[in-house]
Amino acid sequence: MHDDGGGDPFRHGGAGPLHRGASECGRRAFTCGIAITILSTQLRALFGLQLAHEPAEFLPKLGALAAALPTVQWSTVALSVVSLAIILLWPKRWSRLPGSIAAVAAGVALVQVYHWLGWSTDTIGSRFGGIPQGLPQFNFPGFNWEHLGSLIRPAFTIALLGAIESLLAAVVADGLIDDRHDSNQELMAQGVANFVTPLFGGLPVTGALARTATNIRSGAGSPVAGIVHAGFLLLVLLVAAPLFNDVPLASLAAVLAVVALRMGEWEEFPLLRRKPRSDAAVFLTTFGLTVLFDLTVAVEVGMVLAAFSFIKRVADTTKIHEMTGEQAAAGGQGHEPVKDVPRGVMIYRVFGALLFGSAEKLESIIRRTGGDTQVVILHMAAVTAMDATALNRIENLHEKLRRHGKHLVLSGPHTQPYFMLEKAGFFDALGRENIGADLEAAVVRARRLLQK
Repeated sequence: MHDDGGGDPFRHGGAGPLHRGASECGRRAFTCGIAITILSTQLRALFGLQLAHEPAEFLPKLGALAAALPTVQWSTVALSVVSLAIILLWPKRWSRLPGSIAAVAAGVALVQVYHWLGWSTDTIGSRFGGIPQGLPQFNFPGFNWEHLGSLIRPAFTIALLGAIESLLAAVVADGLIDDRHDSNQELMAQGVANFVTPLFGGLPVTGALARTATNIRSGAGSPVAGIVHAGFLLLVLLVAAPLFNDVPLASLAAVLAVVALRMGEWEEFPLLRRKPRSDAAVFLTTFGLTVLFDLTVAVEVGMVLAAFSFIKRVADTTKIHEMTGEQAAAGGQGHEPVKDVPRGVMIYRVFGALLFGSAEKLESIIRRTGGDTQVVILHMAAVTAMDATALNRIENLHEKLRRHGKHLVLSGPHTQPYFMLEKAGFFDALGRENIGADLEAAVVRARRLLQK
């Protein structure tokens, strides 16, 4: 198991299931898609289907499996049913011995019975020729400087895909064990492993979703489980490899099938019709791409959709309220009253984040600064963040007012917006005397500008 964690706040309180963000919907859709993918890869072993070639893609795989249905081995199906029953019905009071191990052990025993009866079923030995015993030999790979240019791009691609795969496995584990993984530690460990494995003829490694989920569902809850897992595999490789030749593939497939069914967050599907359309679109798109194409495409498109959903939500929650002197004096609806606002002063109160998706709302101020308005007060006390696009809009507003002999006064900018405006030199361009600590101070400054 990975050194994974990262809590899922929606499993244990926090926001309700109908108010999860698009990124969370994408993660859950990805988990369900991975579960379907894992389940589809085990159908051949569960039914003992005879296939010369099993396609990797989902739809062609289903077509090939359907065409191979006449080759079902009923002895294998019986072994699969027994293994599934043991895993699902294994008593909780015997939790120190996971049901998956009991199912595999029972499968090995049944294989011996099958041999005595003359029945057949695929095992590790019959399908793959057994597990090689002993460590691979050290062999430093050859290197040619002339090939360096052609190797850089594939190397970066493999490294990027490996990092994405491992972090996705970590995120899935986050939701299963309610903890938080260390992404930097995860990638550093993977990088060290990928430097060592080529020296022994190995391929690049990543975090494995199926094995991680199997480990967790068998009771693992800490990084120690990954160490035990690696130690056990090393022991098998060095000592006990011949003992695993009779492990039936049907029992292993039953373990993975149960893991897939349990890791999928199927309760999300009935809730889709009650979710915001953007969240439902992210969920269904990510799920479909994960199942029908591959993980990389699903992650890329899911991230883009989640980003667009976030931008839309920011734009929808950012509000700009226009207030005349009478409205400012009345207050109400969360606005503190401000008395004695002179004629010719217009107050605009901004609520929320001014990012590029919502900065266009400042254009409405630029379009409405005609008539008798001489001073525009932009009250920014409730602005939580702003970006370069919003900064550009505010600069355009100041420039338009200045060209027409009018004035802009800022009220209450703080934290990130304050430092961004300061760093951009806007305070010096506007004049620091035109920056009020609060709305009342901004109105006092506006009155003085009108007197001039």
